[in-house]
Amino acid sequence: METLTLDISELGPLTDDALYRLCRANRDVRIERTADGTLVVMAPAGGQTGRRNAYLVAQLVAWTQETGRGVAFDSSTGFVLPNGAMRAPDAAWVAQPRWDQLSDIEREQFPPLCPDFVIELSSASDRLQPAQDKMVEWMRNGCRLAWLIDPSAQRAYIYTTPDAVTTVDSFDETLDGQTVLPGFTLSLAPLR
Repeated sequence: METLTLDISELGPLTDDALYRLCRANRDVRIERTADGTLVVMAPAGGQTGRRNAYLVAQLVAWTQETGRGVAFDSSTGFVLPNGAMRAPDAAWVAQPRWDQLSDIEREQFPPLCPDFVIELSSASDRLQPAQDKMVEWMRNGCRLAWLIDPSAQRAYIYTTPDAVTTVDSFDETLDGQTVLPGFTLSLAPLR
């Protein structure tokens, strides 16, 4: 997915409310804010990426409904992280007690928390290093488990801390939700 970076520092800080309104007014693009306030604008996903992302979200939603342990989110959900960034992972999950602590307004807008679990799906045009940097950002902000899935290389990266990364080099494998999402598994084969 091609991205465009906008430096809006001359305008002053973009509040969470203003960012929410900007995103709602521009629903055809995906907008994120980095910790330093830079806006990152991404085009809508292509067909293959959209198909793969739908599979990821469907699997996560099915597990969430079966267990009742939390709330699952798709790629249209932005989260305001402790470092000030607003990021929108391809799929995310938040444990129910953490979700229940948010006010109705916080749930309606960009929830001010880091998900417990995220999945980022690389598209053919994504560069690996920025994607890996984003995974480290997730982990440094409180994410407990994160998967970066790269269908082009048929490789997945499993993050359990900012520095602990396990590489899965075959899409014949199945990923495991470990203690964060006990019993959740994801077959990588459909992402080919």
